[in-house]
Amino acid sequence: MKSKDQKLLDILNELRLLGVESEVVEFKEAKSNFDFRKLGKYFSALSNEANLKNQEQAWLIFGVRDSDKGIVGTSYRSDHTKLHNLKSEIARDTNGGETFIEIHEIILGEGRVLMFEIPPAPQGIPISFKGHYYGRTDEDLGALSPGEYDRIRSQNKLHDWTAQVLPDATIEDLDPDAITFARAQFKKKFKNKSDEVDNWDDITFLNKARLTRRGKITRGTIILLGLAESEELLYPTECKIRWILRNEKGDQLDYELMTCPMILAVDQVYAQIRNLKYRYLKRDGTLFPDEVQQYEPYIIRESINNCIAHQDYTLSGRINVIENHDALVFTNKGSFIPKSVEEVVITNAPEEQYRNPFLATAMFNIGMVDTAGGGIRKMYDIQAGKYFPLPEYNFENQTVSLLISGKVLDMEYASILARDKDLTLEEIILLDKVQKKKALTENEIIWLRKKKLVEGHKTNLRLSLKVAQHTGQKARYTKARAFDNKYYKDLIIEAIKQHGSMTRQEIDELLWDKLGSTLNENQKQNKINNLISYLRKGGKMKNDGSRSNSNWIIVD
Repeated sequence: MKSKDQKLLDILNELRLLGVESEVVEFKEAKSNFDFRKLGKYFSALSNEANLKNQEQAWLIFGVRDSDKGIVGTSYRSDHTKLHNLKSEIARDTNGGETFIEIHEIILGEGRVLMFEIPPAPQGIPISFKGHYYGRTDEDLGALSPGEYDRIRSQNKLHDWTAQVLPDATIEDLDPDAITFARAQFKKKFKNKSDEVDNWDDITFLNKARLTRRGKITRGTIILLGLAESEELLYPTECKIRWILRNEKGDQLDYELMTCPMILAVDQVYAQIRNLKYRYLKRDGTLFPDEVQQYEPYIIRESINNCIAHQDYTLSGRINVIENHDALVFTNKGSFIPKSVEEVVITNAPEEQYRNPFLATAMFNIGMVDTAGGGIRKMYDIQAGKYFPLPEYNFENQTVSLLISGKVLDMEYASILARDKDLTLEEIILLDKVQKKKALTENEIIWLRKKKLVEGHKTNLRLSLKVAQHTGQKARYTKARAFDNKYYKDLIIEAIKQHGSMTRQEIDELLWDKLGSTLNENQKQNKINNLISYLRKGGKMKNDGSRSNSNWIIVD
């Protein structure tokens, strides 16, 4: 059996022997560097062409001369960490978070070669880079032609996996309890038809609710209403939800598997989740509530139902619900079809396209999802209303992952949201990025500065002084500033200048962690006493308060 390196070398040699580039193969010398924007354009173009040519992958090769396909070697991102980071960098600028299948590195006698393995664009979804769609005509890189764009977009209309009829399936393969529950949900959704529904037999109801196609059982029917043993009708596809409980160390404590019918599995998963009370650490009087549930029931059910509706069942993976001590993580297989999560949230409009139109329609009719849009937006509003971090999506390895936090991450962020009720959701999204230390665009930073919500260098943004003073975080703000090699005395003077005054407690908080771990608590107290005494005797500052309740100010 050939090793992985030998297989890659065989592929490389085969591509070189073709003698010419094609729509799905591109060679670049890239001896030392390569423009990132151009790399992204090639990713988009090669991915789209691989879809149109029905190829399993496309290849972008660095370290090979285009003219004669000779190996010249490349030092592009020779640091392994930087090379690996390229996956996430590309994913940030493509719709659906698409990125390389793998980046292969081969060391040969002639030099180092990089083989970027690029996935074909998903069925019905052209891949864009920074909002633009690219394609290839022979070796030329350019915009994806309107004809090619339409060819890819029309694919989903022809290939809805969930709409395919199962010839051997009958109504006997469906769970009677699931049908009864679906009826009840349908009546809630369409109250004007409530009396009429009671007179329908099961086949009529299933047809009216679009759960079957002219009385025939589909894959989507089995997913939503099938008996547990009917899952075998979907073989080799799995239809399961796996709930996993983990402790703070990440160790698995418990798990449970749920299968068809999915309409009942949602409540089974919900019942497993320990939705504990979260109690706020109050620092702002009555701004925060006493306690809330860690997770709103709506968010849990919406997240599970979205996984069911958008799962790429052709990848034969499981839906996962992972319960950590302070967060829930939901995962499903497939790519994220809309251009970006933020666009979905801000536009608050229905999605233009669904991976599983038949399944999504059926789930809408029985109240499992809202195809009128707004589900993700509502989850954002709920988290912001509790001052919790916003939902966090991740798209890697043909998997969509959603993290829902069950606690306050940053008290400054929470305090801003609690005090300023006029913040727009767009502004809250940007503040959420700041608290999570995520990169912001130049325009986003400019907007936050204009609103006086942040300050500092763009690579180290923090809450502005105005916000820090309003939320009682003087010492924490000053500690976040960079003083280089200034002594502790300079730190105290700088802090008092910024805030006008500092109590002894605030000075302690300012210096405590900076004094190092070699001093015990008594030694730290004595050191701060000496620093304050030195500055007082030197005429730098004075106590404007009492002995027991000091308030230090600068001496003019």
